[in-house]
Amino acid sequence: MNFESIVSLFSYTIPTIVTGLIAYYFFKEHTKNEDGRRRFLLKKEMQVNAMPIRLQAYERMALFLERISPSKLLIRVQPTSTDKDDYELLLISTIEQEFEHNLSQQIYITDDCWSVITTAKNSTIQLIRKAAMLEKTDSANKIREVVLSEMMEKRAPSDTALSYVKKEVSDMW
Repeated sequence: MNFESIVSLFSYTIPTIVTGLIAYYFFKEHTKNEDGRRRFLLKKEMQVNAMPIRLQAYERMALFLERISPSKLLIRVQPTSTDKDDYELLLISTIEQEFEHNLSQQIYITDDCWSVITTAKNSTIQLIRKAAMLEKTDSANKIREVVLSEMMEKRAPSDTALSYVKKEVSDMW
């Protein structure tokens, strides 16, 4: 082979290689853009489908907070005897059962909101325990009196959490 045939071979090969590299680059970019578009459309569709489920989770947590509100809880859960310890355990177990019934909702709400709800539950339990530990509390009805009088003086933990839930739902729009 002589020099002219080598130059002629390169004159055909180099443009072919450059054209191939450009085609590869554009094909790669096109594939990446299409993949991104498909992911975006899938995510958008999932958000549309997930919104009712998320709203239902917030509704259930709002109902939970309403049910553990001390004033409503004490009206709904009547003492079965005059023993204050039995009534304290009944109230706490009622709160825990309500909470366990709604545990799965945490996957649909934010971590901050779940934390606020858990704190409200624990604070309500602490409120009941403190009322039962007072010396003047000697019966189940006295626990009710002490807790209700405390709720007149300050806001219930569940009310604060409910406000947070409402704010978070309003931020979804």
